Amino acid sequence: MSEVVVTPRSPEMMSRADTALLVVDVQDKLVPAIPDHQRLIWNIRRLLDAAQILGVRHLATEQYPQGLGGTMADLAARLGEIPSKLTFSCGGCADLFSGLANDGVHKVLVVGIEAHVCVQQTVLDLMAAGFRVYVAVDAVGARHAIDHDTALSRMEATGATLTTTESAMFEWCEVAGTPEFKQISALVRESPPPD
Repeated sequence: MSEVVVTPRSPEMMSRADTALLVVDVQDKLVPAIPDHQRLIWNIRRLLDAAQILGVRHLATEQYPQGLGGTMADLAARLGEIPSKLTFSCGGCADLFSGLANDGVHKVLVVGIEAHVCVQQTVLDLMAAGFRVYVAVDAVGARHAIDHDTALSRMEATGATLTTTESAMFEWCEVAGTPEFKQISALVRESPPPD
C-alpha cells in the first residue's frame, strides 16, 4: 500500500493563524465618494464575517473621525475598538500592530480606502516593518480609477501580494468538509449588491 504524500503548504498563502485583517478608514463621509462603494462594503463585511468564523484577528483604523465620521455602522458592529489617526498610514497607530508578531501573525490582509493614500502608505509601512502584506483588490477603493489602479500597481511592484475577497476567505479556511467551510461557502454564495 502506498503512502500518501502531502506537500508542505506554500508560504505564499495566508492562514488563519498567521494573518490579520486590517480595515483602513471605511468612514461615513468618505464612502459615498467611492465608485461602487456598496460592493466594497459588502466585500469587507464578508471578510470580517469570515475572520470571525475562522478566528482571524481583525483590526481597523479611522482617519480624523471628527471630520470624516466614524466607520460605517455595518462594519463597526463587527469590530472592536477602532483607534483614530492623523497620519495617513496606519503606522501612526503603532500599538495596533505591537502584539501581532508575538502571536505568530506576520501577514496582514489590507482593505479599505483610499487605495492611493491611507491604504498604500499603510501597505508600504507594514512591509518596511517586516510584515508580508496582501491587498484584496475588490475591497479597496478610491474616488478616481487612475488613483486606484496606480496604487495597486505600485503596491504590487514594491512587494505586496494582490488577491481577492473570495481567495482570501478560502486560503484562511484551507479545507472543505468542515462546519466552518459551510459557513464560508455561504458567504461566497451571497448575492452581491446591485450595481
